[in-house]
Amino acid sequence: MSLPVHPVEPVPEPTVRIARAAFRKGNLYLRMRDELGVLFNDTDFARLYPQRGRPVVSPWRLALVTVMQFVENLSDRQAADAVRARIDWKYALSLELDDPGFDASVLCEFRARLVAGGAEERLLDKLLEHFRDKQWLKARGRQRTDSTHVLAAIRTMNRLELVTETMRAALNELATLAPQWLGNVASEPWRRRYSQRAEQTRLPHGEKARQEYARLVGEDGRLLLNLLEEHPHLQALASVQTLQQVWERHFARSETGGLLWRPDAELARAATAIESPYDTEARHSNKHDLSWTGYKVHLTETCDPELPRLVTHVQTTVATTQDVSCTAAIQQGLADKDLLPARHLVDAGYVDADLLVSSQQQRQIELFGPTRFNPSWQAREGGYDQAQFTLDWKKRQATCPEGKVSTYWREYNQKPDNRPIVTARFSPHDCLTCPARAKCVRSEAGRPRALLLRPQAQQEALQQSRHQMSSPAGRQEYRKRAGIEGTLSQGVRRSDLRHARYRGLAKTHLQHVATAAALNIVRVVNHLDKKPLAHTRVSRFARLTA
Repeated sequence: MSLPVHPVEPVPEPTVRIARAAFRKGNLYLRMRDELGVLFNDTDFARLYPQRGRPVVSPWRLALVTVMQFVENLSDRQAADAVRARIDWKYALSLELDDPGFDASVLCEFRARLVAGGAEERLLDKLLEHFRDKQWLKARGRQRTDSTHVLAAIRTMNRLELVTETMRAALNELATLAPQWLGNVASEPWRRRYSQRAEQTRLPHGEKARQEYARLVGEDGRLLLNLLEEHPHLQALASVQTLQQVWERHFARSETGGLLWRPDAELARAATAIESPYDTEARHSNKHDLSWTGYKVHLTETCDPELPRLVTHVQTTVATTQDVSCTAAIQQGLADKDLLPARHLVDAGYVDADLLVSSQQQRQIELFGPTRFNPSWQAREGGYDQAQFTLDWKKRQATCPEGKVSTYWREYNQKPDNRPIVTARFSPHDCLTCPARAKCVRSEAGRPRALLLRPQAQQEALQQSRHQMSSPAGRQEYRKRAGIEGTLSQGVRRSDLRHARYRGLAKTHLQHVATAAALNIVRVVNHLDKKPLAHTRVSRFARLTA
């Protein structure tokens, strides 16, 4: 395929006339084209196409159709039909009324080019450039971030189904690429066990029978892997590599050389566990009472008064990635777009002492959110917790609420991650004779109170954040973070944000970027039409009882 770059054509006059007559009260896509103009150009995607080959559908149209597709949560076939049949879509795409459109497979091929070229973010970034030109977007304002779970486009399987289906997936790929070789090595038991999907097979009942079946599957997989050692080009296939990884996790070698089905307690941690041979990047995770297999998406949006709420950054991770490990990456992504906020509103999952300091010192961002709950029994039961001690960093001393001064102070790096730590310890005599010992120390062995502190900058930032969040003004400011929940809800209701359409982290991230771009289009048009922001819905009974 080749890409002859042409300027974007104006909307044909017949299309304008019919669209104006059909939508006298206005339309989302007509308003978008009239107010925002051309959102994408062919030059934005030129490097994704070779210079020789048959001409392709204009990439700017495919990019816009991809965004519009997520505005209405349409499938590829439905989006292609909308291009052929709908006047408002033809208006937005500068098409004649009799234009036949294109085949639905073209959208899939365009997404594949975006992913292969690492150009997923372009769908959102080009919109943000337009919004900045319109002065709807500014740096050093106020932004907020939150995440939600995303279910992978796979079937959740138990361990026995997983190993069976992994073996079956490897056999299917080998049957496609090396049918003659596989036909010579495949046995009749393989045909019985792996001809149908695992959920369509009558798996044995009872623990002993299931373990015996697992052992048979394990021996089949090991035999296949041994046979493939003589064929490196087949051994490098993705399904064979997946088979190897799954077998290493679920099976162990016995003393006699056979395979043993590992007990659940001996399995490797879920962060590295493959949950399906059809999406090897999906992970299983738990959060409170929620359990899911798939990914997690983090959305960041502006929340400045008098301006539309626009999604500025999207990050997709596997489900086991903690929110706190994404804060720095999100801020770096905003810095790359020159859209760093002055205040970043987040919940407790995104905050720790190191991030409070690094955000301020490296990027001049006030990371605003509650720190994690103090787990000490003193904090839970109203005793003398760490916040009630006075620290003198110059003298390297700590003073307790009863006026006693520490006698020991040491700074060192804690293993295994070499995190800098400060330990302050009080005199055993002072603690033993203290009338408030019950509020401070529970040890019956006469051990004194010891404080485990962060370095000065982190410790002071932590205390300042906790003091700020406990003040009425701080609690009022933090309430503005809750607006991001509405964005997640809108993404779920409008674009099915919590269900992955595609398999793999990169393709799922492209889905989330397109969803963010779609939300921005809707919000900008609503802002132009001066539609007020929706409030949280409250039932009539709840209003009555309030």
